[in-house]
Amino acid sequence: MSRPATTPAKAAVLFVCTGNICRSPTAEAVFRAHVKRAGLASAIAIDSAGTHDYQLGQPPDLRAVARARLRGYDLGARCARQFAFEDFDRFGWILAMDRFNLGHLETLRPRGFRGYLGLLLDFAPEVGVPEVPDPYGGETKDFDRVLDLVEDAAEGLLEAVRKTLRDARR
Repeated sequence: MSRPATTPAKAAVLFVCTGNICRSPTAEAVFRAHVKRAGLASAIAIDSAGTHDYQLGQPPDLRAVARARLRGYDLGARCARQFAFEDFDRFGWILAMDRFNLGHLETLRPRGFRGYLGLLLDFAPEVGVPEVPDPYGGETKDFDRVLDLVEDAAEGLLEAVRKTLRDARR
């Protein structure tokens, strides 16, 4: 599990859900694949975390792993971790999956944080929903829905991060 430090030439993106076993690792894997295809893997660090300690140390949900694998994404051998206050220093982009988790992060946000803290689906307004729903208690179709939404947001997020990288080089 990486704990990247941001520099002017590097961006760092953190995806956050409740337990870090379904939505945020899925978003991490999808975004990592988009970044790799764009040739920016060395310029953008990517991680995920949960706001709560319910599943600390657990691997991603097997249903999330299986559905992601069918689309060519690898959730990898990662373990759930809890969001740490220091993540505000490590990541310039912190993206919550829903308003509940965003609210939790906003209560922790230090005054000096100058990065982006918001909802992932802000980068996919065309989907018509603001939140990535939690599939944990659901069915296979709910994990597919998470993938659909995250894929829709990944390209918009990547373009926004690319822009900050270009601006940092000027």
